Amino acid sequence: MKLQILVPQYKETDEIVKPLLDSIAIQQNVDFDEIGVVIVNDGTDIHLSDELLNSYPFEIKYYMNEHKGVSATRNACLDYAEADYVMFCDADDMFYSACGLWILFREMNIGQFDTLVSWFLEETRMPETNEVIYVDHRIDSTFVHGKVHRRKYLINNNIRWNENLTIHEDSYFNILCQKMTDEIKYCQNPFYLWKWRDDSVCRHDPKYILKTYNNMLDSSTALVTELLDRRKEKDAQMYATQMIFDAYFTMNKKEWIDQENQDFRLMTEKRFKKFYLDFKNLFEQIDEIEKNQLIVSIKNRFYQEGMFMESITFNDWIKHIENDL
Repeated sequence: MKLQILVPQYKETDEIVKPLLDSIAIQQNVDFDEIGVVIVNDGTDIHLSDELLNSYPFEIKYYMNEHKGVSATRNACLDYAEADYVMFCDADDMFYSACGLWILFREMNIGQFDTLVSWFLEETRMPETNEVIYVDHRIDSTFVHGKVHRRKYLINNNIRWNENLTIHEDSYFNILCQKMTDEIKYCQNPFYLWKWRDDSVCRHDPKYILKTYNNMLDSSTALVTELLDRRKEKDAQMYATQMIFDAYFTMNKKEWIDQENQDFRLMTEKRFKKFYLDFKNLFEQIDEIEKNQLIVSIKNRFYQEGMFMESITFNDWIKHIENDL
């Protein structure tokens, strides 16, 4: 089998999972014998029906596991997989066009890769009108969406999801996949749709990042530590530095300055202090040219996201982190 789509399932019902499976069934100019789906139930009593699972022209394997969280469940999906390539999908997403898998198989057939990173689409809502809009996500390392991996590459390099991470866990796995090989492909043809769900906390809670930035620092700590353990010192240095500047510019965004959110800010700054002290040596050793390049890239992104000026200099903020917390 050429490709298996790996899906963790927790509270998703037949109705929620069906659009993903339907979007595979309508794919054009592909051999369904070369496509399979592995779904692992993460210890919930919401079971997918045999009627649903047996109604498609491709193989679907469904496994019941004890509850361990999304990262452990994705690892279980990988352990059950047998195909040459694997793609992790969320149960409530789908392929956005009937040519999506044709695009992916084309990329497989014109040259082997260990990891493929593609553009993808996000379905979201206009805050004022609730109108449906679709947003392009160009090549990124943040989300699981639109990434495909050669299965034996993951196995041979012991690349797995960190089971201690269940929020902002994607970047740990994605970046590790990309840093352990030179055989990476980038695809500008999107084939994955990150669908909107009304009950998705990360999509409709305006304070989601405020509440979970500590989890992002946990994920970044795990990644930098893993890169160091794998003797990828330069990559660890770059990522630690990137995260330090990311945290600084994050603190300059309006929502982090607003008085009503100061409890979130204090909690996050205390967690950031540990991250900074743990990796201060890496940060201080980075070349100034590389550091400035990172600053320009991150600053441009944050300006687009609503940060208009820095309310405190970086050096003053770091002094505050080291001395006042």
